[in-house]
Amino acid sequence: MPDKKTASFMRSLCLGEIEEEIILPFPEPTAQERETLAAIAATLKAMLGPREKDFRAWDVAGEFPPSFIGELKDAGLFGLVVPEGHGGLGLGTAAYSRVVQELARYDGSVAVTVGAHSSIGMRGLLLFGTDEQRARFLPRLATGELVAAFCLTEPGAGSDAAGIRTTAVRDGDDWILNGEKLWITNGGFAEFFTVFAKTSLEGRGHITAFIVTRDLKGVSSGPHEDKMGIRASSTTTVTFEDVRVPATNVLGEVGKGFKVAMKILNAGRTGLGGGSVGGMKRLIEFASRHARERSQFGRPIASFETIRQKLGQMALDCYAAESVVNLVAGLVDRGYEELAVESAISKVLASEALWRTADEALQIAGGAGYMRELPYERALRDSRINRIFEGTNEILRLFIALAAVNDVVDELKDLPHSMKGVLADPVKGFGLLSDYAKRRASLAAGLPREKGRFTLVAGPLAEEAKAFEQQARELALAADRLLRRHGKKVVEAQLACRALADAMIDLFALAAILSRVSTRVEDHGEAAAAPDRAMLTAFTAQARRRIRRALASVDAPDEGGTLALGDRVLETARYAWE
Repeated sequence: MPDKKTASFMRSLCLGEIEEEIILPFPEPTAQERETLAAIAATLKAMLGPREKDFRAWDVAGEFPPSFIGELKDAGLFGLVVPEGHGGLGLGTAAYSRVVQELARYDGSVAVTVGAHSSIGMRGLLLFGTDEQRARFLPRLATGELVAAFCLTEPGAGSDAAGIRTTAVRDGDDWILNGEKLWITNGGFAEFFTVFAKTSLEGRGHITAFIVTRDLKGVSSGPHEDKMGIRASSTTTVTFEDVRVPATNVLGEVGKGFKVAMKILNAGRTGLGGGSVGGMKRLIEFASRHARERSQFGRPIASFETIRQKLGQMALDCYAAESVVNLVAGLVDRGYEELAVESAISKVLASEALWRTADEALQIAGGAGYMRELPYERALRDSRINRIFEGTNEILRLFIALAAVNDVVDELKDLPHSMKGVLADPVKGFGLLSDYAKRRASLAAGLPREKGRFTLVAGPLAEEAKAFEQQARELALAADRLLRRHGKKVVEAQLACRALADAMIDLFALAAILSRVSTRVEDHGEAAAAPDRAMLTAFTAQARRRIRRALASVDAPDEGGTLALGDRVLETARYAWE
């Protein structure tokens, strides 16, 4: 039996296996963690709660004053994840994610500034740094003497990280770094940069990660970008011109920088998800208060079904996102290694739930919500970037689906990794492996399977668990059909992959909620868990419909012919139906 720490719940699910030990029981903070988080929340409330007018003014100005950045440093907010031995608070992933949730309750730009430092800017040092590197930099990162930034994106390389053009050429004991990085959060005042550069001039890839500090000659920042949202956070270009970087500043192995970048981004997405959850909670509070206080037609708008349903949906979206984000963060703290798919799902789910919540909260506020005096329009602008940075949601959906399909391929031991050969004749190829064939036959026939069932879920949730099992079986069959139909060209079947990913996202959210509610039933009893059970019931009903539509779209992804319409637009470069 494989080590559970190296298993992935969602990748296993796409093979028809429910690894319930991974998600049950649901991870909850310890008593000590709750005490620490309560103290941090109280500090943030006292520090940030009275600053709403300042946040609005700084949004208009497009930057934080240096004095406020100093306040963040003095509060210890740049040392949240730095180990205590190096002067930080040493928070685990789950506790850190909850702190980012609290920050996002007050202002998106604050959450992004702190998050860019801890989630991605210095994360590579924590994951891949040597003891010497950590001793050299972590104490100053903890105090904020060094603020960190993550330098991957370039003018010609966004989601295509392997296509970067920044170069590093070995020269004795140093590397000579040249290139420009784009849209770097904290770029205007950061002193510590995690930089990715090509270390081979032949072809794509062969990327290496470097620690670069601003005191090295040739490092410079461009002007602040004039952004749509998170305007007060610093976003600039960062240019490296013949920067002589000591070989001791290589982060990880030479040529293995792509792995470093992906590990950092996977780890950082729980912070982004946490910020999204915090933003949703704040918006729900604002919108519910407005709905109770605002009257139309002689009564509060909170009395209208449409408004109440909007608020209910906002709460359900927040509960689902919170469940997923907290589950993934808890799994990181438990030592699970294969969480790339789950991490990507948490980012997609939370960022899109926040966008819907911000939009609906503004709608509830009506015309007043459109005015800058209230926080809704800023929240809407701030939330939009989350679907773009740290991997666009389109790219992440493709990754989510391909990871699932790749595991199907890996099960076919007679196939090379390139998917060539036997995939040209799928029927023949799939028939070669009896274990695989038997499992697929049992899935297709709906036969009970030991690994396809929940056994640890609380008894009162048996009906919801059974519904999940059925949908998981359908997911595995859809992943199988996707590979059979497209073979080695599956990466080009982006609409079908998107549909599979949508089903996977809903199923993981359902699994997280099921785990959360089950654990609450076990720990506190069925009566105490009734409010959570209502969330599970509502999400199960909605997810069932969405999953059914998504899996049907795996087989007919462009049923309405919109691709042809898009081709027509590209041919004419205009709307051509006048």
